[in-house]
Amino acid sequence: MLENNQEIEEKYQEIQKKLFYMIPEKWEEVYLYASVIEEVGTNQTGELFFYYIPKGIIKRKPINVYEIPSKFNIEEEDYLRLVEMLYDTVKGLRQKFKESSQKLWSNLTITIKNSKFKIEYNYEDLLRDNEYTSYERHIIWRYKYLHQGMECCNREERKVLEKYNNQFNVLDTNESYEEGIYITSIKNIVDYETAGYESIQSAEYVASKNEKQTTNQILYKK
Repeated sequence: MLENNQEIEEKYQEIQKKLFYMIPEKWEEVYLYASVIEEVGTNQTGELFFYYIPKGIIKRKPINVYEIPSKFNIEEEDYLRLVEMLYDTVKGLRQKFKESSQKLWSNLTITIKNSKFKIEYNYEDLLRDNEYTSYERHIIWRYKYLHQGMECCNREERKVLEKYNNQFNVLDTNESYEEGIYITSIKNIVDYETAGYESIQSAEYVASKNEKQTTNQILYKK
């Protein structure tokens, strides 16, 4: 059972504030995935990607984080540093779980919509579970959370989803936690004031250069 303490709650708030700052327009929903894999010694690898859905009368398509620098005239190198800082905060959250002797999760999904912050934890062994590659997990995650149907997929992606739909869903959530969003007036990266929530994005960290990478995917190992 999840046991939240003050330090974990503070990490939740820190993640929210970083996301709100990094999204330069009004938004409806945010979806973030991150994994942390501990290798031999102190090495950690993993990935992070997130999307936001812009606010509008008509439902708009999810926006990838890497569209943001060019779309809003933001320096790409500086923006990617913010992505790294966000990932460091996620790793810090996992460290708080370790320090409080709780079961360590391998990956999480954060959903922010309707003034709610929801975080879902999974515990599969990502080092030894070869059922899906990082690239395939990304496809499945988009299918589940962004509701991108088969019609949005190419032939290879459809094969991955057909396999997923025809077997036990090993990527399903094990435990989750939900609370109201951390509401405060925050200036975002283009100095737009948002009262606590608004946006979508995709930044990715992959554990291996051998993994098939999607457009604008960046390597991260620490």
